[in-house]
Amino acid sequence: MSAKKTLSSGQRRALLATPAGWLASGFGSGLAPVAQGTFGSLAALLPWLWLRELSLPIYVVILLAGFALGVWACTAAGRALGVDDHRSLVWDEFIGQWIALLPLLVLPAPWWWIVIGFVLFRLFDVWKPWPIRWLDRRVKGGFGVMIDDVIAGVFAAMVLALAFFLLN
Repeated sequence: MSAKKTLSSGQRRALLATPAGWLASGFGSGLAPVAQGTFGSLAALLPWLWLRELSLPIYVVILLAGFALGVWACTAAGRALGVDDHRSLVWDEFIGQWIALLPLLVLPAPWWWIVIGFVLFRLFDVWKPWPIRWLDRRVKGGFGVMIDDVIAGVFAAMVLALAFFLLN
C-alpha cells in the first residue's frame, strides 16, 4: 500500500483498536479525509493549552517521553498498516507542534502568537528544508516518522522566538 492511499474501513478499525494505533493517529485526528497533518497539528493545540501551564523542565520531560512513545507507536502502527509513514500517523505532528510552541512558555506573548507558531510549524513540516527532507527520505520506521517533525518544530520554534524579539 502506498503512503498516498487512504485507509480502508478495516485498516481504520485495526488502527484504532490498539493503543499504539490510537496514539499514532493522534487520537483519531489523523483519520481526517484530507490534510491529516494539519488536523493532527490542530488537535495538538488542545493538550498544549494544559501543557503550557507546566514548568519548563516538566514540559521537556513530557516532550522526550512523547517522542519515545511516538517512536514505539508509529513503528507498531506502521507495521500494522504495511507503510512506514502513512499520512494518518500524526503523533509526530503533536510533538513537533509542542516543540514549535516551546518559546511561548517563557515569552510574554499574546494568544495570537500560538497561531503564528502553528503556521510556522506547518510551513516547515510541509516545505521540509534541509535537513528535514533528507531525514524524511532516509530514516525509516517510527524514529523516521518522528524525527523530521521534531526538526521542523525546532526550526519553527527558532523562527517564532526570533520574530518575537524582532517585533517587540
